[in-house]
Amino acid sequence: MSGDFVVDLVRREVRVTGGSVAPTPIEYRVLSILVRHAGKVLTHPQLTDEIWGDNGPESVQRLRVAIRGLRQKIEPDPARPIYILTEIRIGYRLSIHQPPA
Repeated sequence: MSGDFVVDLVRREVRVTGGSVAPTPIEYRVLSILVRHAGKVLTHPQLTDEIWGDNGPESVQRLRVAIRGLRQKIEPDPARPIYILTEIRIGYRLSIHQPPA
């Protein structure tokens, strides 16, 4: 991760420039899955199945809510994410590249 955003899976800590953030349990679960698969596109069904054990429409909506919450907490500009990227109609990907300065 970049120096602006750090996830410590061992300590279950998430830090951004300016300090620690406190994701909800579901947000942390989503983030930990994305971190373990950093750089890879994870589909909506892959994520929802791993988090809730199903992949129905309600689960996809819950996933979107969790992603939105995470972006509010970790992204410098949640409207223009640089860490948690949307792959339209597919899923999400955690960027492993340094954002532009």
